[in-house]
Formats: sequence, C-alpha cells, structure tokens
Amino acid sequence: MARLAKLLPALSVILLLLVPQAWAASASETLQQVIDDHWQYSLKEDPIMAGRMGVADYNDRMPGVAPEDRVRRLKAEKGFLAQLQAIDADQLTDAERINRDLLSWVLKDSIEANELYLDRIPLNTFYSFFAHALQANDGLNMNSVKAYEDYIARIRAFGRFFDENIANMRQGIKDGFVLPKIVVEGIAPTVRAQVYEDPTKSSLYEPFAKMPDSIPAKEQPRLRAEGKQAIQQIAMPAFARVADFMEGDYLQAATDTIAAEQLPGGKAYYRHGIRRYVTLDMDPAEIHKIGLAEVKRIRAEMEELIKESGFDGSFEEFTEFLRTDPQFYAKTPEELLKEAAYISKKIDYRLPQLFGKLPRLPYGVVPVPDEIAPNYTTASYNPAAIGGTRGGAYWVNTYALDQRPLYELPALTLHEAVPGHHLQGALSQELQNVPEFRKGLYLSAFGEGWALYSERLGKEVDGIYTTPYEHFGRLSYEMWRAARLVIDTGIHSQGWTRQQALDFLSENTSLSDANVRAEVDRYISWPGQALSYKMGEIKIRELRAKAEKELGDQFDLREFHDAVLANGALPISMLEQQIEQFVAGAVKQ
Repeated sequence: MARLAKLLPALSVILLLLVPQAWAASASETLQQVIDDHWQYSLKEDPIMAGRMGVADYNDRMPGVAPEDRVRRLKAEKGFLAQLQAIDADQLTDAERINRDLLSWVLKDSIEANELYLDRIPLNTFYSFFAHALQANDGLNMNSVKAYEDYIARIRAFGRFFDENIANMRQGIKDGFVLPKIVVEGIAPTVRAQVYEDPTKSSLYEPFAKMPDSIPAKEQPRLRAEGKQAIQQIAMPAFARVADFMEGDYLQAATDTIAAEQLPGGKAYYRHGIRRYVTLDMDPAEIHKIGLAEVKRIRAEMEELIKESGFDGSFEEFTEFLRTDPQFYAKTPEELLKEAAYISKKIDYRLPQLFGKLPRLPYGVVPVPDEIAPNYTTASYNPAAIGGTRGGAYWVNTYALDQRPLYELPALTLHEAVPGHHLQGALSQELQNVPEFRKGLYLSAFGEGWALYSERLGKEVDGIYTTPYEHFGRLSYEMWRAARLVIDTGIHSQGWTRQQALDFLSENTSLSDANVRAEVDRYISWPGQALSYKMGEIKIRELRAKAEKELGDQFDLREFHDAVLANGALPISMLEQQIEQFVAGAVKQ
C-alpha cells in the first residue's frame, strides 16, 4: 500500500497528461460539430429555407434583415469559417473534405455579400423580398391547426420584414447604391398589383379558401377570420408601403446609368457577382471574349440549319418568320401548357437512356402565377419542399401567348424540367449520407450549366427535336446564353447601353421582342447571374470530352452523368476534381 501511495502522484500526472488527448475531438468530429452548429444557425436565420427543408419549427417567422441581423451574421459566419480553416484536411476522408470545402465556399460567399451590404438592393426583375414572402408557404404541408396558426403569425411578420427591406433600400439611396430607373419602372407595377381591397383575392388567402379535412370544422371559421384579418391589416398595408416607396422615393433616386461598375464600390460588387454565379474568380473582359467566340460558333450553326431547312431568305427573314407566323404560337394558355406537358412525358420516357439513377420526386407543368407573369421570364423551375404537398413545378409563362413560341418548348422543357433543373434538384434533395445543407444547396454555374447542357442532350435521343424549327429553337436558346456572356459583361464593365444590348440579343436569336426586353432588363438588374449558364455548360462539356478521350470504349454516358450529379451542387473547381477522380477510377477498372 505504501508503495502504491508513492506511485499515485506520478500516476496522477500521467493521467492528467493523457486525459486531454483522450478528450480532444478528432478532425472528423470537429468538422461534424461545425456542420451541425452551422445548420441549426441557418435554420433559425432563414425560416423560409427551414420550412422548405422540412423543418417546421420556424414557420411562424420571416427572416430578419435589419442592420443588427447583418452584424450578427457576419460575426457568426466568420467564426464558423475560422473553425473550418483550423481543421487539418489531411485527417479527413474524401467525403469529409467535400463537406468542409463546400461549406467554406458557402460561408465565404455569404460573408462577402454581407460585407458589401447587398441587402441594399434586395430585388431584381426575377427575385424580390416581397415575392419571397408571398411564396414562403408554397407547397408546405399545412395539415394542422398549428400549421395555420404559424402561417397567420408569419403573415403578421410581413410588416416588420417589408419595413426592414425598405430601410435597407433607403440606405442604398443615401449611398447611391440603387437599381436603374428602367428596372424600377418594370418592377413597381408588380408590387402595386399585390394591394387588394378584398384580402380574399390575394394569393396569401389560398390556403384558407380550401382547408384539408385534418383541420377540425369548428376551428376553420376562426382560422379563416384570423387569416383574413392578418392579410387585410398587415400584409396589404405592407405591400402598399413598398409600392408607394417604389413609385416615389426609390424611382426618383434610381440611376439613369445601368452598369454595376458605375455604382459606389461597383467593381467589387460586379466581381463578387462573377464569383458567386460562375463560382470562379474571372476577369469580365475574359468572359466577354469567350462569349464573342461562342456567339460566332453558334451563329455559323444557325446559318447552316437555315439552309438545310429549305427556307429561302436571310437569317433576319427567318427569325422574323419564326416570330410572326401564327403556326408557332398557342391560341390558349391550356394549349401551351398541354404542349409543354406532352414534351415533358416524351423526355421522361427517354431518361433511362441517359441516366443510371433517377429521382423519386415527380414534377408538374404549372402556369407562372398571374401576379408576376407580366414582368417574368419565359419559364422557370420551382423546387418542391422536402416533406411538402407537391412535386417540383415547371413554371410556364402563359401571359402574352404571342411571345411564347412553341418551337422553343423542347429546349425549354429539357432545361427547366428534365433532365435539367428538376432531375438535378430532386436528386440533390435525395442525397444519402451528406449534411442537410447540401440537399437544398443551389450554385448557379452548376445548376444552370447542367440545365443548358441538358438542352443539348435532346439531340442524343430520338423524338425530342422533331422539326428544323425546334432544332433552331435549341440553337437560339444556346445563342441566348452565349449572348448573355457578351451582354452582361458589356453592360456592367464594358460601357454598353441598354439599346446596344437589346439589338445584340435581337439580332442573334429568334427570341420575341418582349422576351428580349425582359431578358436585358433582367441582366441589368442582376449583375453576374446570366454568366452562369454558358460558363457552367462549357465546363461540363469540357469534362465530358476529356472523359470520352481518356476512357475511349470504356466511357459510359449514363455513368458520367451520374458522376456529375452524384454530389449535388458543387463549385466548378470542385466538380472538376470529382470528375477527374471518376475518370481515374474508371481507368483502373
């Protein structure tokens, strides 16, 4: 015992030295903790995203966008990034490194956006804070009294949310960081259109108009009355305040210039837009040059197709024929939607030819909501909420039917539905054994690049492009995205005028005049986003060509596509790394 007593102090010292090492978290454990902490932070900070990811805990809220919210986010996200950077990447598995690098990219992008105070311009012709509010509960599973009470509470938060956005825009006025007049003039009427004297006419009332049977009959009148009151007393006045502001002070302060680089801090603003949407740090002049080369190549293909079609006339005469001949236009919204649905099912039938793995989630063809259709693009994809009550929505704009040519529908459907946005997004939501933040992550160069690449895939299966006009429609769409490289950089960094941009897009595509105007104003209002399509598609095509060359007879198109989509959305550099590994693995086999 005495001997043991003498040894105890020494043993205690040894244990004290060993215990901290035993308790120290491994690199994997530290990474997982940061990912988990960041996810819980993200759900709380973005309650609308939380609901779409199947987490209903915050469905009674709207995000906070006040200055103190921005300060809090900057501090928190810099802290998360520092923790990630302190992790020894050599101690992580390949899968863990993807998680670390991807979350680091997301954090750096968000930190930079907050430092640039981009909340001063919280809207463009495609996206707005008020449309985000309107659609916050779209597709959510509202099957309980609690769900409706949360929805009513969320509507009551509109006033605070809208006022915070107006305050940010007023700071933008003081700083000279505002949208151009031509953009404001297009957006303002869409806000005013949301102000209804009868609250039941608002789309916000739709969940109350037809409640599910799971809501007790005795509760339904109360919920309808409270919902109607919230819309009438909070939402409608909030929309009216935004409309008054947009039509008054903001329009008066809006710029006559259109270039992002002409705003205070504009060069940094535009370069951030390139990094965010292309997911690469590139010089605008370099992108402009790439765009001009692509326009030249595609124009030659278009000229050749006109000759092959037997049309007797010039490029300008052919595009005028496409824009004006009644045979190319639906006579009713239902006809346009039915044609889009028919093409969708033709493509569905062919998908196993192109993919080994397909998503479980279905999708539908849906008209763009009336309240935003006049100033909205031709079509878009609206993803489903996880655990929600609908599938993915392929939105087709049925406003101004004489501007929605049928020969564009095959390319449009391949892009927005399958194998484009729906297939890619649904597979991402269904990823297994990945952090939750990756399932809903959308990176524009990856998503839009894949969707544009998908338009070309229609050439590789039978029965999708069936006429010379539809083939020309695909080329026109590819030209449209190539022209974006030229126009976006031209407007924001090369001194282009709006008319110059309108003429360039009109002269090189068969897009209708209304679509040309809507597109150019979108590029003006959303610097950098339009670059993502062609830059992403060029990279995917490069990766495929490289894989085909290196693998030869071993190349399997379905396996390549599965590999591209296997990790969900990735920045371009990370996608390149993954495909290099795919090729290396296939060679070894």
